[in-house]
Amino acid sequence: MSFLDVMSCGLGAVVLLYTIISAQAGLARLKENEALTAESNRLEREVLDGYKHLAELNNALASTEEEKVRAAGLARQVIEKIATTEEELSKYEFDTLARRESLERLKADLKSLEEDNRRLKAAAERVQQTGSQVRSVSGDGDRQYLTGLKVGGDRILVLLDASASMLDETLVNIIRLRNMPIDRRLRSEKWQQAIGTVDWISAQLPAGSKFQVYAFNTRAWSLVDGSDGRWLDANDGKTMAEALKALRRTAPTDGTSLYNAFAVMQQLSPVPDNVILITDGLPTQGDKPPAFKKLVDSGDREDYMQKAVRSLPRKPPPINIVLLPMEGDPAAPTYFWRLAQATGGAFISPPKDWP
Repeated sequence: MSFLDVMSCGLGAVVLLYTIISAQAGLARLKENEALTAESNRLEREVLDGYKHLAELNNALASTEEEKVRAAGLARQVIEKIATTEEELSKYEFDTLARRESLERLKADLKSLEEDNRRLKAAAERVQQTGSQVRSVSGDGDRQYLTGLKVGGDRILVLLDASASMLDETLVNIIRLRNMPIDRRLRSEKWQQAIGTVDWISAQLPAGSKFQVYAFNTRAWSLVDGSDGRWLDANDGKTMAEALKALRRTAPTDGTSLYNAFAVMQQLSPVPDNVILITDGLPTQGDKPPAFKKLVDSGDREDYMQKAVRSLPRKPPPINIVLLPMEGDPAAPTYFWRLAQATGGAFISPPKDWP
């Protein structure tokens, strides 16, 4: 019995030992399972965050693709615009080259005219010493070749451009001066030259002739109040003085309508047999202001010039042109020279100290 008790105690001790070891192993596995569960939960959260970021990246990629398509469309438009601009530039370069050639030919013609003018002046001085007239041509206007400008006739119409461009030769100074007080505009060098030109012409009018002096910008008006549409007597010094006095109080402003200036020829009865036009460039509008304001380019000004020329009478009188300098209008000398040649008039572009 004692032996059995000893064996039972030993067996119980062994069972107890295995029980303790098994409990410790279960506790370790439980702790390990908790750690693995926590790691699994963390990985699941990271996977969910990854899915969320993946959706955002897919949306951003789709937006980028749309932007890429729009950019490709804009790139095509820009390429087409560049091609169109290059084509227009090539046309403008060709047009500019043609105008330069025309201007060079005109300069050569002007040089020839200046040489003829110098010879005529020399001849005039020699003839004046003998007490004879310079030159007399019967017909439309007793034409006087003193400076290349033909002054004469029975009915002389003087048209003076009084637009804002007559303030100066450069666009910058024109913009600056047109916003200044009237007194400052009246003293501008270019406008004083225009007034001096009218004064010189008034001294050259033949005795017994009739005259009218009209200023024009977007409209045309006689410088002698109440004399619109009728001729004045050149022998009446008081009337001429009144016209010059009114001119010296007139300040250049607004645009230029050559159409309305030429319309004066139809208003006078009988029509003039000699017209002297003092201006500095092509017109900036037709008979009426445009329906909406826009930048007037060289093409528009040439169109207005052609319309004004077409409005002339079927048999216009000689139109003598005094063209004062103006930048940015290279086509003006050509058009006015052609007008003078077509009507039998003269064309001069005087220096700053003339007359």
